[in-house]
Amino acid sequence: MATPDFILELRKHIGTTPLWLSGSTAGIHRFAADGTPEWLLVRRADTGAWSVVTGIIDPGEHPAEAAAREAVEEAGVVVEVERLVWQDVTAMVTYDNGDQTQYINHTFRCRWVSGEPHPADGENTEAAFFRADALPPMEEQHARAMGVLIADAPECGLGPLPPA
Repeated sequence: MATPDFILELRKHIGTTPLWLSGSTAGIHRFAADGTPEWLLVRRADTGAWSVVTGIIDPGEHPAEAAAREAVEEAGVVVEVERLVWQDVTAMVTYDNGDQTQYINHTFRCRWVSGEPHPADGENTEAAFFRADALPPMEEQHARAMGVLIADAPECGLGPLPPA
């Protein structure tokens, strides 16, 4: 996955020390011709796993703007961010190179506006819409995010994502 320049610069100074970052998840939905809701997922190039569109928030960027930007960058689609549905803190992530990172993550419900989904930036190999009852297998964190997105509770959830 592409690492933003500001993180590469920080890593020059702090090495692999745990780094606290802000992340944004874009749960993108649209309605099929028959009125059935569909959800956009991308297949990650690094692991081959299907996931929700996610990304790191740039310094000074609003989390909702990051969700919309990531939708364009990762899947080639334009979205309207509807609302924040969940805010959580991830477990510590240790990457293959030893870098450690933990994220405060913002999960947004987004409505597809335009664009045919495709892997737009090299971070993914596929992008496609799926019905909620036909989602492909996903890593637990992404399955949990899809659970809260599909449930569409009226209030924003806080804390760990509920089990899928």
